[in-house]
Amino acid sequence: MSYSQKEALKKLAKTSSWPKFSGTGEYDHMELNDYIDGLFIDVPSIPDYWITARLNTEFKGHASIWYTEMKEIHGRRNCPWWKSQIIQKYSNGTWVWQKTMLFENDKYSVDKDTYEWCLRQSKRLKAIDTQMNIQMRNHKSPDTNARRTRECSEMQMQPKLHCR
Repeated sequence: MSYSQKEALKKLAKTSSWPKFSGTGEYDHMELNDYIDGLFIDVPSIPDYWITARLNTEFKGHASIWYTEMKEIHGRRNCPWWKSQIIQKYSNGTWVWQKTMLFENDKYSVDKDTYEWCLRQSKRLKAIDTQMNIQMRNHKSPDTNARRTRECSEMQMQPKLHCR
């Protein structure tokens, strides 16, 4: 093991601090994928197989059964492949439709917590289109809430702004 690999391994968080994935949370599959992306950003020199080797400890319940079966069928695969399989399995059409309906029907009102509303809507946009980056979610959202979503993005960067 090279010196840079040893340093990368030191920076890699213990799996006990990784998000657990059961497949039952509303967005937990997206959170796991985001966490994996974050690992590659935080530790760019990390070999892909260091992440995939740890995945089996992150799956719980029926997601663990699914993961084990997929591994038996497809063998050792890289992170992008696993991420796409997780999205394919847990972001099915019904789930995306539900998030679309929630996004369209959750209109902002002054009696709602502004910041929480903005975060909910941002998560829903990400769920509707996984390829949509944060700039697209903030500036090209496919709904009448687009202006409010942009304002929310600005609010996240400048806490004194409000969605009104």
